[in-house]
Amino acid sequence: MTDARSLGAGWLDALTDGAAPLSGYPASVRVVDGELDGRAARFIAVVPDPTSRYPRARAGEVGLAEGWALARAVRDAMDADAEAGARRAIVAVIDVPSQAYGRTEEAYGIHQALAAAAEAYARARRAGHPVIGLIVGRAMSGGFLAHGYQANRLIALSGDSVQVHAMGKQAAARITQRSVEGVEALARTITPMAYDIDSYASLGLLYRRLDVPAEDPGQAETVRRALSEALDDIGHTRDLADRYEREGRAASMEVRRRLREQWAG
Repeated sequence: MTDARSLGAGWLDALTDGAAPLSGYPASVRVVDGELDGRAARFIAVVPDPTSRYPRARAGEVGLAEGWALARAVRDAMDADAEAGARRAIVAVIDVPSQAYGRTEEAYGIHQALAAAAEAYARARRAGHPVIGLIVGRAMSGGFLAHGYQANRLIALSGDSVQVHAMGKQAAARITQRSVEGVEALARTITPMAYDIDSYASLGLLYRRLDVPAEDPGQAETVRRALSEALDDIGHTRDLADRYEREGRAASMEVRRRLREQWAG
C-alpha cells in the first residue's frame, strides 16, 4: 500500500478534501479531479509505494511507471478538454526525491518516460491549460524536471523539508569528490548549490514562497488562495516568461537576447 504519510500525499488530500483518486494509475501516482476557484482542475502527485515492482522507485522517486503515468494523466486531461471552451487547470503537487536510479530503469528507457512526462506538461501549458507547480517537499533532479518544472507558475511552502536541487547531497558529494559536509559548506557560499527554498527563491524562479510549513496541511485554505491567485495571474499566457523575466535572472535574459540575435541572423 502506498504510504499516505508523505508530504505530497498529505497535501493532495488536503487540497482536494480527501477525494478519491482516479483509477487506472499506479499506486505511486495519484490523480484527483476537483476545482480551483470555481474552475475544473486536475491535481497530480507522486507518492511512495513500498510495494512497487521497481525497488528504486519505492520512496517517491519518479521512475518508469511514474513517468509514463504522469504523461497519461496530463494528456488525458488535454483530450477531455480538447473541445471545451475553458481548459482545466493542472496542479502538480511536488514532493519527489529524484528520478529512479537503477539498471532496470536505464535499460528500459527512463529517459523516455521522464521526457514524456515533461513534454506532456509543456504541451498542456502551450495548449492553454494553466499549470501550477506546488512544491510541498523535495523537488530534486529528474523527478522535478518530469513533474512540475514546466509549470506556468511555481509556488513553494516553507521549512527544512522543502528543498530544490539538481541532485541529492550524497550524489553531489560523489560527483564533486567532497564530503556531504563539504557540499553543505559550498552551498553556503554559492547560491545555486544550496538546497534550501529561500536560496532557490532568490534565483527568481518562484512565483511565490508561502509562509506555510510543509508539515501543516491544515493550512490548505491559505494554499488554495495562493493557487487561485496564481491561476488569475497566468490568465491566457502560455509561456514561461514570468519565470525568466523576474529579478535575479539577468544573466538568463542576456543569454536569451544573444540567442535571439544569432537565430535572427
